[in-house]
Amino acid sequence: MPSYIVVGGQWGDEGKGSIIAYLTLKDKPDMIARGGVGTNAGHSVFINGKKYAVRQLPTGFMQTKARLLVGAGVLVDPDVFFHELEHLKDFNVAGRVGIDYRCAIVEEKHKKFDRSNGHLHKEIGTTGSGCGPANADRVMRKAKLARDVKELEPYLTDVAAEVNDAIDEGKLVLVEGTQGFGLSLYYGTYPYVTSKDITASAIASDVGIGPTRVDDVIVVFKSFPTRVGAGPFPTEMSQGEAEKLGVVEYGTVTGRRRRVGWFDFEFARYSARINGATMLALTMLDKYDREAFGVTEYDRLPEKAKGFVEEIEERVGVPVGLIKTGPELEHIIDRRENI
Repeated sequence: MPSYIVVGGQWGDEGKGSIIAYLTLKDKPDMIARGGVGTNAGHSVFINGKKYAVRQLPTGFMQTKARLLVGAGVLVDPDVFFHELEHLKDFNVAGRVGIDYRCAIVEEKHKKFDRSNGHLHKEIGTTGSGCGPANADRVMRKAKLARDVKELEPYLTDVAAEVNDAIDEGKLVLVEGTQGFGLSLYYGTYPYVTSKDITASAIASDVGIGPTRVDDVIVVFKSFPTRVGAGPFPTEMSQGEAEKLGVVEYGTVTGRRRRVGWFDFEFARYSARINGATMLALTMLDKYDREAFGVTEYDRLPEKAKGFVEEIEERVGVPVGLIKTGPELEHIIDRRENI
């Protein structure tokens, strides 16, 4: 597969980071490009028991031979960018990363407005990272671009040209999405959504590739979906129920406790269709069935866990190719060769 896209199928926080990290180390893509909104989405990865959280750079940073790119559709906060270069210096990120010169910049004024605006911060429940106001300025054609920031000059490139050249050369390109389908500006629970579309089609556009250049779309679902901030959540359970199940999580960016719900099969089917999923990835199966923790072979899964996977495949209509059974990178079942 010369190119594939990984996106979230629910409300964000599906565990895309862990799936991307696995694919990065297993498949060894030559290039990893990030689409999506910007620094309002955080991805967490556990490597040898240590947690790494990124908001700006591609989650596949641990593949030290891959070129890392931030597509033109992504907002860039220079402060966050340079912080992550330092945070990930052990992986030689600074020598491998490229930012599209057309990326719009998140400025301090955007962050201040995001945090002080009652509608955005209190009613919608935004992260306060300034992404919505920055995208508004971009739409109004008055946003500052990466090419206007002197400090970013050493890292600027034409991401679309690089990605398309790589595909032409038969190299493997992994494209990362952010947030989740339910937060799409177009298809999500408006107005409780993010500031742009984040379906697979939009993520492809963010990095500059057309739909015919994408070979696979992997949509990630979590066994118990979660949501941060306000907005409809039809299958939401009480905090007490979530605690009994051992599902207590906090947002990577905001630190707010995540709302937890039961798996919504109808929503998952709709999400898979709009994203054009060719394969599903399921995370936190061990939360659904604790006996599944750490299992790495499908045939060794307990019947309860198998039944859940099979029900998802039947009702969503797309095969489940990757299954996470724990937080570490090795806690995964890879069924891609069998589907």
